[in-house]
Amino acid sequence: MGNMMKTIKHIVVFATMASLLYTLPVLLTSQLSQPIFAAKAEQVKKKKNSRSVKVPAMRNRVYTQLARAQSLADAGDKPAGFEVLKQVESRINQLNAYERAMLWNFYGFMYYGDDDITNAIASFEKVVAEDAIPDSLYNATLYSLAQLAMQQQDYDKTLDFLTRWQTSINKPLKPMQQVLFAQAHYQNKNYLKASDYVNLAVAQSEEAGELPKENWLILQRAAFYELKQPHKVTEVMEKLVRLYEKPQYWVQLAGMYGETEQEDKQLAVMETAYQAGYLTKQSQLVGLAQLYMFHDVPYKAAALLKTSMASGSVVSNEKHLALTAQAYIAAKEEQKAIAPLKQATALAKHGKYDAMLAQTYLNMEQWQHAINFAGSALTKGQLDREGDMHLVDGMARFNLAQYDQAIVAFEQAKAFDGSEKMATQWTKYVLREKQHQLQLAMMLDSDSQGE
Repeated sequence: MGNMMKTIKHIVVFATMASLLYTLPVLLTSQLSQPIFAAKAEQVKKKKNSRSVKVPAMRNRVYTQLARAQSLADAGDKPAGFEVLKQVESRINQLNAYERAMLWNFYGFMYYGDDDITNAIASFEKVVAEDAIPDSLYNATLYSLAQLAMQQQDYDKTLDFLTRWQTSINKPLKPMQQVLFAQAHYQNKNYLKASDYVNLAVAQSEEAGELPKENWLILQRAAFYELKQPHKVTEVMEKLVRLYEKPQYWVQLAGMYGETEQEDKQLAVMETAYQAGYLTKQSQLVGLAQLYMFHDVPYKAAALLKTSMASGSVVSNEKHLALTAQAYIAAKEEQKAIAPLKQATALAKHGKYDAMLAQTYLNMEQWQHAINFAGSALTKGQLDREGDMHLVDGMARFNLAQYDQAIVAFEQAKAFDGSEKMATQWTKYVLREKQHQLQLAMMLDSDSQGE
């Protein structure tokens, strides 16, 4: 039963989080229409030494060329758009810092639109390398760089960009921003920091009366799982079931209840999931049957397996047929155990299921069937306790008054460890009974002669 519970507790193995951690970053939209392009100066603080610098104006001719490049790209002629940018770049020495930054910014967006993430990152890095640019452009570009580095699975660089961005904005992080930090730390295998950030994101969201996003909870669950905190994983799973109620979350919650030794809750959740039609995989259905067995509800286990095998949801193999039979036997429904056991014996090359049939028929007092299947079990072999079949054979023959054959069977059973003591006791009992029957026969014979 200990091994069974290990199996049940691990009904679910958490899937990798990669699909949620590598979502396409949401980059800035084109800023041609934004005030940042207005041909005027803006007073900002220089990033490296915090001294104030004046942002130079965007000259109209540069603006016009950048707008033309954008228009060509939007129309689907990306090569022409890049060609215009190259023309602007050819006069790089004539551009001021703001104009250079916007040139690199356009390159970055166009490379990104062309799925060239490496060159997009290189272009955006040139943007933030310029000193005299607006804070809004600097901060937005750093955040986009962090998202792109995440997409490239360069998590050290992601954290570097995020740290620079956070230092620059000097504001409390919003939940979505906390999650980006958490994702980067998680992928960098710093699960404690990942947990800290995503916990803050979830808490802030709930305090604001909002539902935490599903992928935040999945990340939170993954971090707790890596930190080996099963009770916290369970709490997150309860929240996922309550808020998002997907079939897999019910099964995973059941698995965590098993992991945290809350077996009653585990069974309740699995049974609810089954009734809702959420259990569709063979492993899930067999897992529920095993849970029924563990909780001493064997008839439900047998009925579930029988129905599932009939529908094809569970394969009718030796293992599942035998489990069905064991469940019926445990429910004291021996007659119903016969059919699945016979199916199992037809599939198996060993004699273990024949042995189960022999024992079942013995319990049902169908002596000849018990003798027949004990014999076939011994013939097929590979039994765990061969001596038991000699005992079954002997007991069945005794009940058929085949005393001499019963004694032979018990003598054979004595040769096996674990059977010797019982075989000796039965041999003595059979000898006494045989003697008693002889004496009784002699008395009856004497009485008949006296008449």
